[in-house]
Amino acid sequence: MTFSLIPAEITPLFAGVMVFCSFLTSALTAAMGLGGGTALLAVMAAGMPVSSLMPVHGMVQLGSNLSRTLIQRMYVVWPLVLWFLLGSAVGIALGAPVAAAIPDSVARIALGLFILWSVLRRRAEAKPLNRALFVIGGGLSSIGTMIVGATGPMVAGLISSQGLKKQPLIATHATCMVLQHGLKILAFGLMGFAWAAWLPVLVAMIASGALGTWLGTRMLDNLPERIFRVAFRLTMLLLSGQLLWQGIQGWLR
Repeated sequence: MTFSLIPAEITPLFAGVMVFCSFLTSALTAAMGLGGGTALLAVMAAGMPVSSLMPVHGMVQLGSNLSRTLIQRMYVVWPLVLWFLLGSAVGIALGAPVAAAIPDSVARIALGLFILWSVLRRRAEAKPLNRALFVIGGGLSSIGTMIVGATGPMVAGLISSQGLKKQPLIATHATCMVLQHGLKILAFGLMGFAWAAWLPVLVAMIASGALGTWLGTRMLDNLPERIFRVAFRLTMLLLSGQLLWQGIQGWLR
């Protein structure tokens, strides 16, 4: 029995593309708060079997968000994270059977509409923490992550409703995603996914993602709050449009 650094499901060239894109998308997410996970999922889907896509993407995103959490740990708003975790634990437990019953196209349309609502709704003054909102949001987004993988924009919309500034928003978002992806990885492990074959590629992608996170964080520190807000909203609009378009295409097939 021989050991290979590259899983049989992908080519060495595509493995290199994945490692490079992990760096780029981690830098994007660290600088803008979101977008990288969805972009990386699209790249990986072009050359990976569906059966491996969600578990491998989840592990890479865990590493990327963990490095961002560690670098920006002083900005994390922990009460939001704890209530989100409670909902996520329930959502992941329910996610597998619910995911099997919900068409991918419907899930993408629902996520796209939620993101649009979170961006376009009229903003009020920041209100005290709504625990129920974060428990429900954690649960729904965790069910969604078992279906479409990249639910970062939905979680970002949930957190931004608290009126956080750029560093607390991105740090809290990263911490919530660490917990959600960690629970998802545990679920895939219990379902029998073979992690060993992907270990070298995963280590390389997580390492390059950590470097991208460091670079993106330096960019964030020097980015004016007003420009960050405009770019954040534009990124969310583009991602919601992508999800809606993919969902409509799938619905029409």
